[in-house]
Amino acid sequence: MIPGSPSSQGALVLFSGGQDSATCLAWALERYARVETVGFDYGQRHIIEMDARQRVRAGIADRFPALAARLGEDHVLDLASFGAVSESALTADRAIEMTERGLPSTFVPGRNLVFLTYAAALADRRGLTALVGGMCETDYSGYPDCRRDTLDALQQALNLGMARDFSIETPLMWLTKAQTWQLAAHLGGPALVDLIVEESHTCYRGERGEQHPWGHGCGNCPACDLRAAGWDGWVAAGRPTGAP
Repeated sequence: MIPGSPSSQGALVLFSGGQDSATCLAWALERYARVETVGFDYGQRHIIEMDARQRVRAGIADRFPALAARLGEDHVLDLASFGAVSESALTADRAIEMTERGLPSTFVPGRNLVFLTYAAALADRRGLTALVGGMCETDYSGYPDCRRDTLDALQQALNLGMARDFSIETPLMWLTKAQTWQLAAHLGGPALVDLIVEESHTCYRGERGEQHPWGHGCGNCPACDLRAAGWDGWVAAGRPTGAP
């Protein structure tokens, strides 16, 4: 990554330690003079992602020293009570399947709404105005709170309710997972792609296991399937590095 002229405003990245949020962190570091990160402990089955996020942060600082000065404080918020209320296959030992509502059982009702509300409250105190998240409508797995319409409505509510001018930035919103790999390659070349493969975590079951070409995971949950298919699509396209 080669730092350009950053925006004077600061950004808070909703950073889980997965492929998407790692790519979003690199994206934000190229654009903002000060970038902080926030993670959420909500009792998720894949709690191992909380360790992965620290490794990814450290890896970015180490592999991209020109941007290290822009990477600010990390915050972890305890939302265990929310996870207990919003019981799903991500927070309880339940089968990963489609429900009678036509939504995957991994859907945590209101998760992004809650995360962004907490993030906005934190950003208000930290003087940050951009909230950056990896929500994606193209590969969104059927989660209604990943849609841009949902986030536009929430952005308006946050700004009205906090008398602020927050912007919810979603650089992956219209990208396929293959294009997300392409964006990572465009932002940081092989060094960033390798870091995401080696250290990030996306598997819903929280399994590290062997390292597949696309990274660690069980290899058969919806998150692993999506990540693997995106990798295969990117490789089949010749691993382009240009912006999608």
